Amino acid sequence: MSLTRRHLLAGIGTSPMLMSASAALAQGVQPKRGGVLNVILNPEPPILQIGVNNQTPTLICGSKITQGLLKFSPSLEPLPELAKSWTVSPDGLEYVFRLQENVKWHDGRPFTSEDVLYSVMTFNREIAPRLRGVIAGISEATAPDPLTVRFVLKQAFQPFLLCFDATALPIVAKHVYDGTDIRANPANLKPIGTGPFRFAEWQRGNFVRMERFADYWKPGQPYLDGIIWRVIPDGQSRRLAIESGQVHMSTATDIEPFDIPALRQAPNLNVTTKGWEYFSPLFWFEMNHRVKPFDDKRVRQAMSMALDRKFIVERLWFGLGKAATGPVASTTRFYDASATLAPFDVARANALLDEVGLKPNAQGNRGAFKYVIPPYGEIWTRMGEYFRQAMRRIGFDVTLESTDAGTWASRIANWDYEATSNVLYQYGDPTLGVERSYVSSNIQKILFTNTAGYSNPKVDELFAKARTGATEAERRAAFSDVQKILVEDVPLLWVVEVNYPTVTDKRLHNAVQLGTGNHASYDDVFLA
Repeated sequence: MSLTRRHLLAGIGTSPMLMSASAALAQGVQPKRGGVLNVILNPEPPILQIGVNNQTPTLICGSKITQGLLKFSPSLEPLPELAKSWTVSPDGLEYVFRLQENVKWHDGRPFTSEDVLYSVMTFNREIAPRLRGVIAGISEATAPDPLTVRFVLKQAFQPFLLCFDATALPIVAKHVYDGTDIRANPANLKPIGTGPFRFAEWQRGNFVRMERFADYWKPGQPYLDGIIWRVIPDGQSRRLAIESGQVHMSTATDIEPFDIPALRQAPNLNVTTKGWEYFSPLFWFEMNHRVKPFDDKRVRQAMSMALDRKFIVERLWFGLGKAATGPVASTTRFYDASATLAPFDVARANALLDEVGLKPNAQGNRGAFKYVIPPYGEIWTRMGEYFRQAMRRIGFDVTLESTDAGTWASRIANWDYEATSNVLYQYGDPTLGVERSYVSSNIQKILFTNTAGYSNPKVDELFAKARTGATEAERRAAFSDVQKILVEDVPLLWVVEVNYPTVTDKRLHNAVQLGTGNHASYDDVFLA
């Protein structure tokens, strides 16, 4: 998908209020005020502030409190959010955002352009693993008045507007974070945002409660009185909760893939895989390159060839996705179908490991390592079990380790692992969501960076060339070249382009409208 010049210069797109009204009328239902939305929250996140934590539960839950300047349609056209309009200079260097009027923070303070400048140039520059390169490309950031923000780029950057969704570049209150240790700020547990819902209560292990923000900047919205995010650790209990109507919505892997076929037949439920267009989630197995023999690309190639991706998609994910062919999802801009991984071939994988010199012992073992299971549901455990079986076929003995969400995030961020798995979002453009996992400048002790420790100077050079390319053709050529190198180096074992299901009670309306699906602010969602 591409952002055309028309899209970039629009800035006067459909009003969010008009959009929600038309969506409701299209269903034959007028928006209704009142009611509390009950949603599954799995697993319970360590904090609630987007940006400081970017795990899926935090993004879905926190986006009702914290907003971005823009939001995006399923075709990734930018739409107004905290920015009501914007202009882009003909040379693509200057971006001017005009902000919404009468916006308040949940503590009553006014929202101004100074908050935007702080959010971009300080908050996100310090903590956002995928935006450092983009923000470094800003040569000038000013606030001509309280409702205007101006950014001047060092050179044109086509996907600049794609950065401004809440999940990618959240706008936070300067008066709350300025001069503090951002990662230790108490507001991370009790966020103060501009969104339609304000934080009310968090009972650990039980629920997070949000209430309607009476001074929300869109008149008459939100329609809901509040949202309760219910922590339900057990998979079958989550299915029962959505089937029985105890909760109105589940997201991502709240419901196990093997349960989805039956839920599609339930008369009281809707199931959709729409709403992930902006993210294009890609599941992979990850090895720590600091641990031998994972520093040898031939070993990684063999491990990749030992994975039957067709079996994984059909039998483990029950068709909720497609086999990954490389580091860029087929639904993301600049995907190159010619750059594909070697096919499933266990015999060839074993032969390659023999060539490397990893000869099996009398028991057939070439080595052993530990695999940390991400705590996001049964599917993650099953993927770990499949990985163990697949690796056993090529002579590796894998021990599975279980942990909680906070500990898993901390261990991966601090490189305290041998192998694990992850799903990362691509944010509509490889510079925004793919580059971060492979460039050597992003080898950091921060989750969702290049935690594997992969380094290739040519890859660094090509990603930089793609980031700064003046034309789409230049960027496409660089991205094509880098994909060909990556499928040869196999720094990660890409497995599934995931189509996450959102299951909703039929009484719930407007839950999935945007290209970000249930990561939207939900000011126009209602129960009827």
